[in-house]
Amino acid sequence: MRIAFIGGGHMASSLIGGLIARGTPATQLCVADPAPQQLERLRREYAVRVTTEGAEAVRDADLVVLAVKPQHMAGAARGIAGELASRRRIVVSVAAGITLASLEAWLGAGCALVRTMPNRPALIGAGITAAIAAPGVTTAERAAVERVLAAVGALVWLEEETQMDAVTAVSGSGPAYFFLLVEALEDAGTGLGLPRETAHRLAVHTALGAGRMAVESRTRPRSCASR
Repeated sequence: MRIAFIGGGHMASSLIGGLIARGTPATQLCVADPAPQQLERLRREYAVRVTTEGAEAVRDADLVVLAVKPQHMAGAARGIAGELASRRRIVVSVAAGITLASLEAWLGAGCALVRTMPNRPALIGAGITAAIAAPGVTTAERAAVERVLAAVGALVWLEEETQMDAVTAVSGSGPAYFFLLVEALEDAGTGLGLPRETAHRLAVHTALGAGRMAVESRTRPRSCASR
């Protein structure tokens, strides 16, 4: 599967790194970005094909990842719409707040559209992404999206697009609360006489271990705490 990235920022870089680590040949990946220095970094680090033109990047692609900032999405989408009209492609948006209706208005009705909401830990391959597919997206197309997004963590499919607001509250904003808790634990340990570095290591590894227990036990956190 040939994959094009429109935008070469942190999320695109994380997906590219994860895909290559999972065996995707770099020759099947292409990135378009207006910043030459960004493209040079990606070409040097991952040996992917690069271009400043979005239409060129998507020309031979089977799946397109729209990884630009929300305020740039309309222009980026319209810039590739003509090229995408030649045949059906899977188009995945990772931009916050951009609806399926907006994507269809900019790209046309011939694409298999999927809107996603990854969270910040995706940048280190430990994220979770929520996705909603437009009507008509096939099981095979969903599976292709799952293979790509698995490069940065877990994936859940939503039943309604309106649920994206709740996703933003839980997994999108959630990491900030954990960072705050880690900071509070570190400060408490330091206040009780531990060296700052020791308190920090205790706090972060406690968070890591508790998270792994919650995932691997497949039970609610209260049940984990009672074991």
